[in-house]
Amino acid sequence: MVIIDGKKVSAEVKQQVAEETKKLIAQGVAPGLAVILVGDDPASRVYVNNKKKACELVGFKSVEYKLPAETTQEELLSLVQELNNRKDINGILCQLPLPKGLDENAVIEAISPLKDVDAFHKQNVGRIMIGDYDFLPCTPAGIMEMLKAYHISVDGKNCVVIGRSNIVGKPMAMLLLHQNGTVTICHSHTKNLKEIAKEADILVAAVGIPKFVTADMVKDGAVVIDVGMDRDEEGKLCGDVDFDNVKDKCSFITPVPGGVGPMTIATLMKNTLKAAKLQNNL
Repeated sequence: MVIIDGKKVSAEVKQQVAEETKKLIAQGVAPGLAVILVGDDPASRVYVNNKKKACELVGFKSVEYKLPAETTQEELLSLVQELNNRKDINGILCQLPLPKGLDENAVIEAISPLKDVDAFHKQNVGRIMIGDYDFLPCTPAGIMEMLKAYHISVDGKNCVVIGRSNIVGKPMAMLLLHQNGTVTICHSHTKNLKEIAKEADILVAAVGIPKFVTADMVKDGAVVIDVGMDRDEEGKLCGDVDFDNVKDKCSFITPVPGGVGPMTIATLMKNTLKAAKLQNNL
């Protein structure tokens, strides 16, 4: 059993981005990422800080807009519009979830598809569907990068994705399909989920329920990818997979923390770099 080291793979990706950024800066283009944080959700604060650190590491300019929880929809949309028009900002990211009363979809749609480094805009989602895209959602793309780094082929494999969110589950299924995986998406209404999961050569758990995937749901020799960031009954960080009991059945497994998480931010850096190139016709 091999534990997939997301920290190591993400460091390699960021190193590559940093080298390309140096070349861009030499050509007079300094990639810039704007992060909008509304309210004071502690988890969102942690994510935003990690994104700022990653920007520093690769040499991007990062600008943070910290807005109070009582910010109105109009104020938020007008900030997005201002950032859409700024030449020095190549990527715009609005940290979700937003406080109650704000319309997330309206904010996602307001971000220019060319600066949508999260790849949540309908236009970018549609392009992912047909396989002709500029940006990929950070978590699924990070997972594909990890599989590649560990020479895990998707071609012809049975792939099961548990979870159907727009951020992870659905795009994850599409990316596996683009690589010729045979994909099943499971969710809360799936009958005999355990049996389906047990058929998977590659199992991706993205449900947000601590230790949801148990050993009796995993085929011997499967590759298990854990997208969860949960807390167990003792308040300790854990994933959607019961790691201790599942690991001995796998050929490869991602840990929590140190698996998928770092890859998400590394992909965000890749997307921002690509946005800077596209916007400057490089």
